[in-house]
Amino acid sequence: MQRRRLILSAVSALPALSLAGRAIAQADERTAALLREGALVLAFRHALAPGTFDPPQFKLGDCSTQRNLSDEGRAQARRMGAWLADRRLVPAAVRSSPWCRCMDTATLAFGRAEAWAALGSPRGASESTNAESLRALAAAVAAASRQPARFEVWVTHQFVLNDLVGVSTTSGEGLLLRSAGRSERPEVVARLAIS
Repeated sequence: MQRRRLILSAVSALPALSLAGRAIAQADERTAALLREGALVLAFRHALAPGTFDPPQFKLGDCSTQRNLSDEGRAQARRMGAWLADRRLVPAAVRSSPWCRCMDTATLAFGRAEAWAALGSPRGASESTNAESLRALAAAVAAASRQPARFEVWVTHQFVLNDLVGVSTTSGEGLLLRSAGRSERPEVVARLAIS
């Protein structure tokens, strides 16, 4: 009798699972449609890199001193690029924080990346440097927002995205950003989670 109840419970859950699957597919197609329209930036947090901060002896030009992508993170980065490629979406530009985990995410996902210091981690930088970087990022989102049928991809850190738009992200998650008009802070028009 117990086994029969479990089977009936599993069967009755199938419509809910298919509804959830359809909702995800619809969200994916909405996100793809927004990217086709362009005039935005798809800003990703780098793929999975175990830990929270870089070691004390961290050096920007030396990946052996930094937190790096795990095997799972490298696979996740490839899935990030595959999501766009499967939908024939090609970014006009790919920019990345110069940190190795970000550059590796970008190159594994998109085959290329231009290092941009403004996307770098704000940890350890002065407040004036951080403020300057945020102004540069907001200005770049505003510039991208004036270019229909074109989008850029950025790969950066959770701290940068949180400071820029006030939203926390998971590893490999992307935020579709567009200028919010008079507001200095770009708006998040959609989210793209690549697990």
